[in-house]
Amino acid sequence: MQKVRFFQSIHVKFILIYILLIIVAMQIIGLYFAKELDQTLKTNFTTSVVDRMNLVEFSVREEMIKDRSPDDPSIEQSLRTVLSGFNSEDINEIRVIDAKYRIRATSVLDNQSLVGQRSMEDSVRRSVSSEQPYEMINFDQASGKRVMVRVTPIMNNKEVVGTLYVTANIEKVFKQIDEINQILAGGVAVSLSITIVIGIFIAQTFTRPISDMRRQAQAMAQGNFSRKVHVYGNDEMGQLAIAFNHLTNQLQESQSTTEGEQRKLASVLENMTDGVISTDRKGRVSLINDSALMMLRMTRDLVVNRPISSILGLEQEYTFEDLIQMKDSIALDFSTSEKPYILRATFSVTQRETGFVNGLIVVLHDNTEQEKIDMERREFVSNVSHELRTPLTTMRSYLDALAEGAWKNEEIAPSFLRVTQTETERMIRLVNDLLKLSRMDSKEYELNTEWVEFNHFFNSIIERFEFSKSQKVRFKRLLPPTDLFVEIDTDKMTQVIDNIISNALKYSPDGGDVRFGVTMSGTFIKVMISDDGMGIPQSNVNRIFDRFYRADRARSRAMGGTGLGLAIAKEMIVAHGGDIWAESEEGKGTTIFFTLPYEQQEDGEWD
Repeated sequence: MQKVRFFQSIHVKFILIYILLIIVAMQIIGLYFAKELDQTLKTNFTTSVVDRMNLVEFSVREEMIKDRSPDDPSIEQSLRTVLSGFNSEDINEIRVIDAKYRIRATSVLDNQSLVGQRSMEDSVRRSVSSEQPYEMINFDQASGKRVMVRVTPIMNNKEVVGTLYVTANIEKVFKQIDEINQILAGGVAVSLSITIVIGIFIAQTFTRPISDMRRQAQAMAQGNFSRKVHVYGNDEMGQLAIAFNHLTNQLQESQSTTEGEQRKLASVLENMTDGVISTDRKGRVSLINDSALMMLRMTRDLVVNRPISSILGLEQEYTFEDLIQMKDSIALDFSTSEKPYILRATFSVTQRETGFVNGLIVVLHDNTEQEKIDMERREFVSNVSHELRTPLTTMRSYLDALAEGAWKNEEIAPSFLRVTQTETERMIRLVNDLLKLSRMDSKEYELNTEWVEFNHFFNSIIERFEFSKSQKVRFKRLLPPTDLFVEIDTDKMTQVIDNIISNALKYSPDGGDVRFGVTMSGTFIKVMISDDGMGIPQSNVNRIFDRFYRADRARSRAMGGTGLGLAIAKEMIVAHGGDIWAESEEGKGTTIFFTLPYEQQEDGEWD
């Protein structure tokens, strides 16, 4: 079993979740505390400033509404006297501004030049127009500190007679807030460290039983049922551990029962004469007995986990779903040219009570002898053809003549016997060709295909004819230098090429040429065999693949032809997924073309 990664461990996840919850809680508490602290300190500072300014406001209002005689000091002097008597570390400056926005007095000696000038502060105008105090916090560029600006209107009988413009040093408040936040952050870090340690111990109490059960499950997967999970308590984890141990015992008993049943089944299968194959629900072979391996002539490692349709050679005709629905048995023909070999397969579906298909059971029985009898009977019936009538009639005529006394004539008797022998041999060839066509028509044959390099395959057949030909005919080859791999039945393709080359030699005059060529055309290769024979009339070119058609009937019969060679070739080429046709010009020769499916292979695939 794959090892659990560090961050995938439930132990680590539990600790992380626990820590995250604590962090979230602390963050919420910290944010609330910081917000309330900030608000409280600012409120206290503002209240302190307002309380002190109320005293100043009273004195300033009295001076501003006082009726003055020529002997009294000016209003600026009176206001300067009032402000000079006020001293505070928190308040930086106090300005008295009248209703016309002129500065009447300031508490800062360095700013006395501003007295009499018009105030340009927007906050003053807002306070005067709204008749309400106006407050804001600004950043002083000169000192680099934050200051609170508070503008309070001076009212007399609901009329604004002026304003108090106050700037106070609020930087101390923010420093206090930062210090308290740092203390809070340190406390959170210490608390979090303690929480992590406690969380690790708490997580172990939950994850230790789970880890034990995980190790037990891994041991059970390897077939070890002797291990037990330790019960740490009577809580839910303890009850789960008890249930897990009980499950282990039940699985151990079930495995023992299953193994016993499997041994019985294996004994029955090994002693059966019929072959038995079992598949899973996807159609892959999961069980096969020795009898089936012997019938299929395969080894176990080549069969197990392969599709059943491929094992039985049915992938072209049936899918696994078709085999599940199959009610009748199927004949499997593994016959060779030397020996027939036919099996009969019977299919049975295994399924649950709910109808869910678990797989397929295939029973194989060697049906070679029975099928051989049936095939021979069908083949014999298919041999009856009116094409046999001509040679039989000829033989009967000559035999009747010999019986009536012609055998006594030493001049004509040997000729009659030679004709009879020739017709007999022609009937034999005719019967053989009819048998081939009969099997093709009834679809009772299969292509035993394999991948071959076509140029080498084609060359070997040409060389065989070149070695055995008797007439003076030249062979010319126009084959490409590249390797062309095709999937063909080599036996049947050899028959096709043999028939075509035999016809080319048969109709080629002495000194003529027989040309062979191979070209690529899309996803097919095109094979060409051409001769310099008598050719075929254009009207009859398309008929040369008909059964019993002969271009020159007299010459064909004289040379032993049956008229079935090209018909057989056409059936075999079509079975390979190709096409065959002819081009001919009367008096100049005939060219036979046929195509075979070809797939371009990647470099190195055939290495």
